[in-house]
Amino acid sequence: MAGAERIGVLTATAIWGAIAASLSNIVFGWLSDRSVARRRGRRSWMLLGAMGLVLAYGLILEAGSAGDLIVAIMLFQCAVNAILAPLLAIFAEEIPDAQKGLMAGLMAWASPAASALAALVVTTPLTEAERLGVVAAVAIACLTPFALIRSPLRELKTPSLPSEQVSRYDLMITWSARLLVQVAGNVLALYLVYYFESIAPNITPAVLAAQVSQALALAYIASLPIALLIGILSDRLGQRKPFLLGASILMTAGLLVMAIASDPLIGTIGFGINVIGMQVFVNLHAAVAMQVLPDRARCGRDLGLLNLANTLPAVVGPALTWLLATPQNFTLLMVTLALLALLGGMLMIFVRSQSCSR
Repeated sequence: MAGAERIGVLTATAIWGAIAASLSNIVFGWLSDRSVARRRGRRSWMLLGAMGLVLAYGLILEAGSAGDLIVAIMLFQCAVNAILAPLLAIFAEEIPDAQKGLMAGLMAWASPAASALAALVVTTPLTEAERLGVVAAVAIACLTPFALIRSPLRELKTPSLPSEQVSRYDLMITWSARLLVQVAGNVLALYLVYYFESIAPNITPAVLAAQVSQALALAYIASLPIALLIGILSDRLGQRKPFLLGASILMTAGLLVMAIASDPLIGTIGFGINVIGMQVFVNLHAAVAMQVLPDRARCGRDLGLLNLANTLPAVVGPALTWLLATPQNFTLLMVTLALLALLGGMLMIFVRSQSCSR
């Protein structure tokens, strides 16, 4: 579509898509809050998002220019967040705190399952329209039964002023911790191949890319059952802070190993340690975030604001990389990311909510 300008078009599409995702998550969270206040529930917005998803895939298929593609992707992001914003708020409202660790652990399996489906669809001899149709059909098939479940609307209680002040403080701390940890995750997702090139300059790019892909697959597969088990254990013990701090320490150790690594094997071990720690942290953090919402009547909006901690690192991470790394040396960057990860875990100690810290 764009020829020699494809990298620029992809970058512009990603940036505008991220902006649309960030804003629409807040907006649809707020709209679902208003629906709850009117005793209508949140699920109708999810069905609207499903219809928008089908429309967005149609526009992506028909896009004939860079501008068309950007508009289609922005609509796609709005549709996805019309589903996700109410969904996360429903999790916060309807899943008991004692089961949120299990829920967070199960959520960790969603992305690998989706990636497996994507790999299957891409390798199947289908037309582009058929591939998009399969993905849309699977998404709607997964969503519709949940969206049609009739949920009892709980009476919303307005917290007292002192409790609300503590909760606002907790929300700010929780948001800051996720932002710091997510910066490290964003950098590794974007620049992992370049990192391995810096410690293995004699390996050909094709071989290195294959090795990095294998390392990614093994690390994420190993982390999934660990994250699920830790989530269940945190439910049983009624404690999340120790596991969050431990996960951040594990991330820090992995990043420091990557900082001193001089060959791909040591770098891969460090990366695997970091991924396990990050997977545990991110999942437990999601459970904590749902427990520290200051006002249940506005949990959709507040979860949308928390979601900015996932999107802002897309700007912060590349900036840090540009300042601290060179194609031949990622040591200073890895040490900095290790400190950010450790600080993120330590911040969670200051969350005051008793439901997270018994």
